[in-house]
Amino acid sequence: MVYYTKRVFSAFFTLLIIASLTFFMMRSIPGGPFTRERTLDPVIEARLLAKYNLDAPLMEQYFDYMNGLFHFDLGPSFQYKGYTVNEIIAVGFPVSAKIGIVSVIMVVMIGIPIGIISALKQNKPIDYIVMILATLGVTIPSFVIATLFLYYFGVKLNWVPTGGFGPNPLYYIGPVIALSGYSLSFVARLTRSSMLEVLQQDYIRTARANGIKEYKVMYKHALKNAIIPVITYVGPMIAAVLTGSFVVENVFDIPGIGDRFVTSVSNRDYTMIVGVTVFYAAFYIIMVLLVDIAYSLIDPRIRLGKKSGD
Repeated sequence: MVYYTKRVFSAFFTLLIIASLTFFMMRSIPGGPFTRERTLDPVIEARLLAKYNLDAPLMEQYFDYMNGLFHFDLGPSFQYKGYTVNEIIAVGFPVSAKIGIVSVIMVVMIGIPIGIISALKQNKPIDYIVMILATLGVTIPSFVIATLFLYYFGVKLNWVPTGGFGPNPLYYIGPVIALSGYSLSFVARLTRSSMLEVLQQDYIRTARANGIKEYKVMYKHALKNAIIPVITYVGPMIAAVLTGSFVVENVFDIPGIGDRFVTSVSNRDYTMIVGVTVFYAAFYIIMVLLVDIAYSLIDPRIRLGKKSGD
């Protein structure tokens, strides 16, 4: 219980630091949310600044924003008139999450099995094929995959929509492939290397020598320990994927939280930038905590908050 209490306080202060740094960094950038190519009338601009309290001293703005943050009020958006940041996240996150969930399922259901197969078939043709494909997946950026997919399958072949988002499963194919490409490849490589390391341990040799069936050795002994490093990566990866890829959503013109964040940066929408950053950070911290809990469930020898020898 003490461990979880410490983690909660640690998460709270981490979010506080992230929100504060983002707030002051955005305020240090030249220009403002009402800076446009066509200069606003000084009177109108002054009224806008006063309306959103942007003409107040910086520290007053900071404490005013943090007060709202403590009440789960992320403030109004300067770019999307009439909407609060809470409302925009409430609309955009489900869209990002739908694509993210499919991507996570694809990463786990494909990445882990092919990593295991590659390890069991080490130095055989299937191992080389998996590693070549995994290396390509890790090295090719997601925006390149997204752009090529749109060009060939959307424009050239006209098999899938070239943008937007809807209930049709065809809308998912491109974003899911682009979003999961790197993670799937990384999970496959990580699973393979972890599995190979575990298979060389003495307790695996002992289990085999005692006549335990091979499938039990693999799934009851080897996989249980080999999967721990994979979970370490998958937890934060889930947070990143579910909150949306900023680049991928922008390329496919998906109205998710990632696309809104990119737009808010270019328009210096202060509250939107800080709000999405805090939302993402909170989601990430929660997933890391869940990973720690999963450790103790997978391997009873791991005890949260205890040092070895306790």
